[in-house]
Amino acid sequence: MKQDSRSAPPSRPQSPAAGSFRVAIVGAATLKGKELGEVLGDRNFPRRDVKLLDDDESLGQLEAVGDEVSFVQAVRPEHFEKVDFAFFTSDESFTRRNWELARRAGSAIVDLSFGLENVPGALLRSPWVERQLGRNSPPDLEPAPVVAAHPAAVVLALLVLRAQKAGKLRSATVMVYEPASEQGRRGVDELHEQTVNLLSFHELPRKVFDTQVAFNLVARYGEKALPSLEAAERRVLDHYRRITAGQALVPALMLVQAPVFHGHAFSIYFEMEESLSVGDMAQALAGEHVVVSRGAEESPSTITAAGQADILLTCRRDGSHENGIWVWAAADNLRIVANTAVEIAEEMATARPRGKIQ
Repeated sequence: MKQDSRSAPPSRPQSPAAGSFRVAIVGAATLKGKELGEVLGDRNFPRRDVKLLDDDESLGQLEAVGDEVSFVQAVRPEHFEKVDFAFFTSDESFTRRNWELARRAGSAIVDLSFGLENVPGALLRSPWVERQLGRNSPPDLEPAPVVAAHPAAVVLALLVLRAQKAGKLRSATVMVYEPASEQGRRGVDELHEQTVNLLSFHELPRKVFDTQVAFNLVARYGEKALPSLEAAERRVLDHYRRITAGQALVPALMLVQAPVFHGHAFSIYFEMEESLSVGDMAQALAGEHVVVSRGAEESPSTITAAGQADILLTCRRDGSHENGIWVWAAADNLRIVANTAVEIAEEMATARPRGKIQ
């Protein structure tokens, strides 16, 4: 599980319009919803108030956004009135059922659920990758949905783009270790229940993964599991291609379900055209949102990455290929997707007037 101690990013200075925007978090009781609430507070997003919305099972729950605590309410049309930013953090089907309520109210829509990734006119974005490419995305005043890119795709895109600057990259092969939290609360709960039941010699719950994931590594879920691990792999590659816009080599990729609750881990093999020192590769990868550990420093892990909006990594040369360099990386999947969404909203906020766009 995540550690309680979090490395919060520096607070952003509030603009003269601070407190001017009304925000709704749709799926406020989900893992992504809770994480988004923390990031909104950490980054001092200029909000007047925050409405917490979710399904019937979560009604009446108390949730915190920064220093504010509110009750979770039902998703109804009137709850989007005068809402400037609607963040959708629940599962894909819940987002697809409700997002048009926000659109009709004139809210700017930021989707963390990936449910709107194929909606006509929707934009898939990663501010981190856009900055790496030197590409500015002008704010759009129309309430078309913007989808925050998959956190694994963001990590891979940033690292491959930087590796390409270190030297000519011949190939990249990646193994991504998927955490249970990518399946939301139900995935975390099932991993926990499987762990407890295994230790007490009881039958394993299999509603989410349809296979044993506790104390195990699997490359495929059971036949009844939806969505499948292969579908998640396709999504990561699709998002990677879309946010890099053909400017980054597409890696060979395999997703493996790991018995961890939170945080992606990445085993990446870069093969260069010419020999490159590990130090030069580390220097090329380091920078905004990437922290390279060296020497005797603690190795990156999903535990050390918990709560951080940074990618932690280390590099070493392959033992049998002079031009091969291995990168081991870890990143907090929930924190990265929440930061992506809030950065998108921050950019949109610079051009958005108060209330509904006419």
